[in-house]
Amino acid sequence: MVIYIKNMVCSRCKMVVEQVLLDLNLQPEQVLLGEAYLKEIPTKEQMNALKVKLENLGFEIIDDKKSKLIDAIKTQIIVLIHHQKEDLNINLSDFLSGQLKHDYSYLSNLFSEKEGITIEKYFITQKIEKVKELLMYDELSLSEIAYQLNYSSVAHLSSQFKKITGLTPSFFKNLKGNKRTEIEKL
Repeated sequence: MVIYIKNMVCSRCKMVVEQVLLDLNLQPEQVLLGEAYLKEIPTKEQMNALKVKLENLGFEIIDDKKSKLIDAIKTQIIVLIHHQKEDLNINLSDFLSGQLKHDYSYLSNLFSEKEGITIEKYFITQKIEKVKELLMYDELSLSEIAYQLNYSSVAHLSSQFKKITGLTPSFFKNLKGNKRTEIEKL
């Protein structure tokens, strides 16, 4: 049985969810971003307990198909931007269609209807969060960051960064304090 879980965005999320499942004796076969595969079908009581425990940790069980698909879109984009080591030189619509086995126009319309923003805007927001992360690490130049995230130029990256954050990348880099937004809050 598969349980779909919203807000799972990193390997720590997988470990936390797996531990919750084990605590409830639900015997997970595999825990992936946004999905938990169980060996047996849980009882109603186990599902209620799971729901409460997950919600207390900032997760949410997804019940309807459209919500599952929207969460899958977000998960694919997060994995693509934040967890892939290769350059980001892909066609987003082809990538999502291939991964999720749906026509991109359907995915795009559903996402916009439910989330109030386009997939492209969500993708850009995630890219800007990755730029912030890379700027904070101070290991790559802005030119290298632009290349890694498939921006056509440093100017394009800077323009998009300023449009989203209101700051230039250089000014952002020099700021002190908590500068980043948690992925699940985007």
